[in-house]
Amino acid sequence: MLRKVIALAALGLACIGGQAAAATHPKDPPSIGWSFEGPFGRFDKAQLQRGYKVYREVCASCHGMSLMYFRNLGQPGGPFHDEKYPNPNDNPYVKALAAEVQVNDIDSETGDTVQRPATSADRFPSPFPNEAAARASNGGAMPPDLSVIVKARQQGPQYIYAVLAGYANPPPGLTVPPGQYYNPYYPGDVSAFYQGDHGHVPEGGFLAMPPPLGSGKVTFDDGTPSTVAQQAKDVTAFLAWAAEPKMEERKAFGLGAMIYLLLLTILLWFSYKRIWRNVAH
Repeated sequence: MLRKVIALAALGLACIGGQAAAATHPKDPPSIGWSFEGPFGRFDKAQLQRGYKVYREVCASCHGMSLMYFRNLGQPGGPFHDEKYPNPNDNPYVKALAAEVQVNDIDSETGDTVQRPATSADRFPSPFPNEAAARASNGGAMPPDLSVIVKARQQGPQYIYAVLAGYANPPPGLTVPPGQYYNPYYPGDVSAFYQGDHGHVPEGGFLAMPPPLGSGKVTFDDGTPSTVAQQAKDVTAFLAWAAEPKMEERKAFGLGAMIYLLLLTILLWFSYKRIWRNVAH
């Protein structure tokens, strides 16, 4: 009798676990070919420029990038790098971009908090003064900092792109709670809000962020069609660069190191043959 009870309990737990796994499993992101993938991949400078514009005009209203300085935009490999200005702080375009943004400062005479145009030496400003204000403006949810978001999420750029471009209408039988939005690529548990067959719970979850992108929401200076997919892809590439701004330098150094080691190996092989040619092995 005890064995039957244990067996039934184990079966029940297995069924519950199977339902939970189905409920919390998001849809697999689509495969996107990124220019920066692979050992020889490089960032598309034009794409990074478009991505920065999407971030500044759309994402920056809720998400900060506390690890980024405006001068990073003009460093080698950055979206606005110009070889004429080895010091990115001297890049006039970077200065102009920074000046478009207001940052907090302290009046040296009165000690009051004032705002001034940012300089290339300033960090990207936070959209909220503190965490409580951020949560209050977003229905209790804390918008994550985007500085290294691509590195912090499994599947990296594929996941970020999928979530940004993957908002969808909920499937039949799924009720979306107020202030929440359904996204099949976002991990979560929607089983409590699903009225259909719990053996086939819809993929994905709910998140508090409404669909941030829209067709034509951002106008690209180079004339690229501003579709949701294009905006998502461009801003994802920009966030991938922000998470690893020295990627191209790292890959170039790695390639040079491999060539050096190859030549050293060949040299050592010939040296070995010359030194030990008359010695029996």
